[in-house]
Amino acid sequence: MGEYVAIAAADELKPAQMKRVVVDGKKLLLCNSAGTHYVVDEMCSHEDYSLYLGCIKDGKIKCSLHGSYFDLTTGKPTCDPADEPIRTYPVKVADGQVWVRV
Repeated sequence: MGEYVAIAAADELKPAQMKRVVVDGKKLLLCNSAGTHYVVDEMCSHEDYSLYLGCIKDGKIKCSLHGSYFDLTTGKPTCDPADEPIRTYPVKVADGQVWVRV
């Protein structure tokens, strides 16, 4: 644990795109927001609902079920009804790959 794992090619996602990945049994989302990569838990903290079905906008990811937005940097919700953060993970881009540490 503590090692970075390659999860995508650095140019695989266009801005506002997402990719589902599983690392060490955890369901995660790789998100591209304005060219910056983020990795967060796939499931919304408010309801057990996939954030993959939402959208990325202004550095946030939206849950399409109830409309909560989460900051991709901190994981904190930015509006109701969610009041618990989602987990975020360290990301780096190197050697043409996107890497995450779980």
